[in-house]
Amino acid sequence: MRLHKHLISICCFLVLFNCEEEQKTVFSDINITTDNNTIVEVNIPQASGDKTVSIQINSELQKTIITALHIGNPDEITSSSLEESIASFNDEYNAFKSDFPETAQIWEAQIDGEVMHQSSEIISIAITSYTNTGGAHGILNISFLNFNSKTGQRIQNNQIFNDIEAFKTVVEPYFKAATQDKSLLSDYTEFELPENIGYSEDGIVLLYNTYEIAPYSSGIIEFVIPFEDAEPYLVFNSL
Repeated sequence: MRLHKHLISICCFLVLFNCEEEQKTVFSDINITTDNNTIVEVNIPQASGDKTVSIQINSELQKTIITALHIGNPDEITSSSLEESIASFNDEYNAFKSDFPETAQIWEAQIDGEVMHQSSEIISIAITSYTNTGGAHGILNISFLNFNSKTGQRIQNNQIFNDIEAFKTVVEPYFKAATQDKSLLSDYTEFELPENIGYSEDGIVLLYNTYEIAPYSSGIIEFVIPFEDAEPYLVFNSL
């Protein structure tokens, strides 16, 4: 009888173990488009596995892309899906061509996503969007989205660190080294962390988008803080 109970316990453990393995969040690359779409390309990772986690992550990715494709006031977004947002972007372009038939300007939107890092505690995803709606140059923007691996909830920058002010003192020398040849930053006197902070395989990535701290000509500023320097200030494990 004792052996029988022991075997049952082992079987239960194996079932639970297999269930946990099956629930791990995995990502696959997907392409999203609509009928009559000629100017928008969307290639992003899609989460699957644990249903609750996947729904949370996919919903946040969708919101980010809908915002990137929206033309006009971001507070007036009405699209509720990526397909609707893509169709709306095409409709805006067709209306533009109807109003200005003589223009040779072609609109375009390219949105790509990648999983930068995934550990048992945190998932970092980068969304790169490029849109051109007829200006002097297109708009390139990169967004880092961080998620709790266990819940799928979005993690804000101030939740990544146990002491964000102390972390800033570690970052500043890296920032100065990354911008030492950026003469246009000479008026930038007070150091601030960027809007985009995420995990990568090499450490914590910090990225300043164009115009965030300098003119367009300075471009994107990006650098990495190695985990060995960042680890004491991190709330989430990188492994």
